Amino acid sequence: MLAVCGVMAAQEQQIPTPTFQGGVSIVVAPVTVTRDGSFVNGLEARNFKLLDNGKEQDIKLDVTYVPISLVLAVQCSSNAQVFLPTIKRIGPLIEGLVIGQQGEAALLAFDHRMRTIQDFTNDGRLISKGLESLNAGSSSHAMIDAVFAGTRLLRNRPKTHRRVMLLVSETIDRGSEGRMREALLEAQIHNVQIYTVNINRLITSLTDKGQPPRFDPYAPGQRARIPGQPMNATTNQTAFGIGGSSANFTPLLIELFRQTKAIFFDNPAEVFTKYTGGKEYSFINQSTMERVIGEIGEDLHSQYLLSYNPNNQSEGGWHEIEVVTLPNKHEVRTRPGYWMASRP
Repeated sequence: MLAVCGVMAAQEQQIPTPTFQGGVSIVVAPVTVTRDGSFVNGLEARNFKLLDNGKEQDIKLDVTYVPISLVLAVQCSSNAQVFLPTIKRIGPLIEGLVIGQQGEAALLAFDHRMRTIQDFTNDGRLISKGLESLNAGSSSHAMIDAVFAGTRLLRNRPKTHRRVMLLVSETIDRGSEGRMREALLEAQIHNVQIYTVNINRLITSLTDKGQPPRFDPYAPGQRARIPGQPMNATTNQTAFGIGGSSANFTPLLIELFRQTKAIFFDNPAEVFTKYTGGKEYSFINQSTMERVIGEIGEDLHSQYLLSYNPNNQSEGGWHEIEVVTLPNKHEVRTRPGYWMASRP
């Protein structure tokens, strides 16, 4: 009998077709500021300038500690079985380094199904117990559907909490029913920031039984054209991240939200993290996993949370966010922007 992904008592979730309404009330931009690779602390609201589509915004900086509500979503498909022993040991790290004393976490396991193994709790022992119960399941791993399921868990958490999702998964999606566009919008609406700890695809391919390699199913001329660019194999790699090339995410995201049909992504993890202001990490063994979890915790607890009510909400479409620090310009990482539905 095929092993079940998670404990038998866990509730299987169905992925509904989401509906979206236009308009944005408050935009939250998590901002990481570094100088020469080190985090810069102690900045105040007056040290930031935020532009939304080139228009300066009246920003608010949360200066008090904001508790974290975290969904830990773990891929437990059959080809990830070799990594499960390492993943099962991260419970104490999640509690101590990521969510902190005032935070809470929930555990979601996924292959082709979504299962809430542990609902939100501030007891790290329950998260560790849930991780220990994970077993390898089917050969599918529906990452996009996992983002839907994780966002659904987070959307009802207190508004005073930060909403964070940590995906421990391969960078590729196999078997999701939902679409990337809707998953990104759902995360945007509920201010969910996504981090990923990527499972090594080379190793899983060696342990995978009979799964064909993922390839770009579209010829160059079949893809939606990005204005001002010829569509050929080279520009496809640059714009859509095929074959491991880094993508120019602003044109990609604009085209994604404009399209009514699905666009194939070779690395959905990269799109989720960059769009929400999170970050990608990877691991190959226990020591690198421990280091990565520590780095994620440090990144989260070193961020500045800027929020604002856009003064240009009448502008439909893509809104680009630009943040600079004053008087000195440091290295700044934040979400690239957001999509505003056109108003009638």
